Amino acid sequence: MAQRIGWALLIAATLYICYFSNLNALGFVGPDEPRYAWIARDMAESGDWVTPRLYGRPWFEKPPLLYWGGAIFFKVMPSQPEIAARLPSAICALLATLALAWFAWRTYGEECARWLLLLLPTSVGMIGFSHACATDMPFAGMLTIALVCAAVILGLVPANDSTPILPRTPWLVVILFGFFLGLAVLAKGPAALILTGGAVFFWALFTKCWRNSLRLLHPAAIVTFCATALPWYILCARRNPDFFRIFIIEHNFKRYLTPEFQHIQPFWFYGPVVLIAFLPWTFLLLASGLGGLRQLWRNRQVAAASCLFLTWSVFCLLFFSASKSKLPGYILPAIPAIALLLAYSTTGVRWFSRESAARVLFLQGFSYLALAWWARFSESGSSAFRGHSHWAIRLFVFLTCGAFGLSSLFAGMAVYIRGRAWPQFSFMSASILVFVGLMLLVPRALERTHYDLLSGRDVWKTLPSEVRLSPGLRVFALRRSDRYALNFYLRREVLDWTEDEIQDGFVVTDRKWCRDLSTQSSCRDLWWNSEGITPWLLLKISRPGSLGGLGSGRKPN
Repeated sequence: MAQRIGWALLIAATLYICYFSNLNALGFVGPDEPRYAWIARDMAESGDWVTPRLYGRPWFEKPPLLYWGGAIFFKVMPSQPEIAARLPSAICALLATLALAWFAWRTYGEECARWLLLLLPTSVGMIGFSHACATDMPFAGMLTIALVCAAVILGLVPANDSTPILPRTPWLVVILFGFFLGLAVLAKGPAALILTGGAVFFWALFTKCWRNSLRLLHPAAIVTFCATALPWYILCARRNPDFFRIFIIEHNFKRYLTPEFQHIQPFWFYGPVVLIAFLPWTFLLLASGLGGLRQLWRNRQVAAASCLFLTWSVFCLLFFSASKSKLPGYILPAIPAIALLLAYSTTGVRWFSRESAARVLFLQGFSYLALAWWARFSESGSSAFRGHSHWAIRLFVFLTCGAFGLSSLFAGMAVYIRGRAWPQFSFMSASILVFVGLMLLVPRALERTHYDLLSGRDVWKTLPSEVRLSPGLRVFALRRSDRYALNFYLRREVLDWTEDEIQDGFVVTDRKWCRDLSTQSSCRDLWWNSEGITPWLLLKISRPGSLGGLGSGRKPN
């Protein structure tokens, strides 16, 4: 009993820290986060939960599930916009992890479920997207839960007399399958149906279980799916006649079939993405995958449950690899399924023993420690690590690789000492504590070094109050991500500055563009680090045709 309580506490702490800690450590990153957060806040304030609006105009790039979740939390915590906007992703990550762990426990045993609950939350991909205000994690989370329900309907979960609710109430699982599949369609669109249908089709093809696959078309599942997904689509189309053209044609078919959205990547793009997403367990994933492929080639068969998650993972990879538009988040639905197969192999299947897993983890740990040493002490190699101006990057790489290495070494010891409960628990606890320590300390350390260059929140924080309130505030040659973040925090859309629109007001611009403004004014620096490197500049327009400087940029105290 004490051992189970210890594991439960360790797992609970891991889930909380990896999914819910430091949600507001960074401001909104990239061009999507501040726009999605704006739409969610607008829904909360306007009360219009049907038509997504960006800067007062309808915006149909994505369905509303993320916006609905964010709007609820904006009502609860309006003073914490980053937490409110990112909580839906964190909650979806948690629900998907728990659902998958339940399946692992019922199908592969308690130890496999325990390893899944420790490996999946500590992977970089799950941590990153659970901390992002983006539609990727809600989409992946709802699809993962729907996949677990599908596995139950397909008869892949063994009956257990101690939990008789499943065999006696199949209607509940059928309804849940339709409900979560409908939520997935509300998260990102009809791709949920294609991914689910394709994975189940190939599973039935390989296992010859066609009759079982037809259970997913149960009338109760179809009715529940339609009742969940269709009302919003119908209401939004009635209120906005161009909704289907913009959403279905432009943001689904054109995004997939054409390079119109400029996210062009090679076919093999998602291979490295998956390896990065599974840091720090990438070496273990490679070894497990190679061993599984070798065993599959020899035996030409695989268990039905494993086959479902294998076909799901492979079909997701191939489907999005064939797309003309590729972004890293598209492949996220495959990550939980791959993690389940990884946890199953790590706990000792015939073709990948515990001793093999331990050796891989040891090798992985020493490799990460070598990278940490190189980043911290070596002055050769990549120019990104040379010079005092890049010391924050070097510190980040050193701490990250060092934590990855120690975590891998402790995890290897936990795998190696099979059959001894408390030593195994102690080493795995040490592994997770090192990793969560990295999660807690690094964001704050980077924030203290003023290295928050990824977010436009710094621009907003450093603007004087007279600039924030000025109706003549403009931006010039600013990155999209910084501009959208500035719009969010200022609660209005900041327009571009051109010479034809000179008036009393202010211009925020990138420093390298100052000379292109063709003015006699000096520029005021908005942000400083230890060496005075300033990416943003502020200029004041004092009268038509000229600019009056705000000063020479004296470093603030």
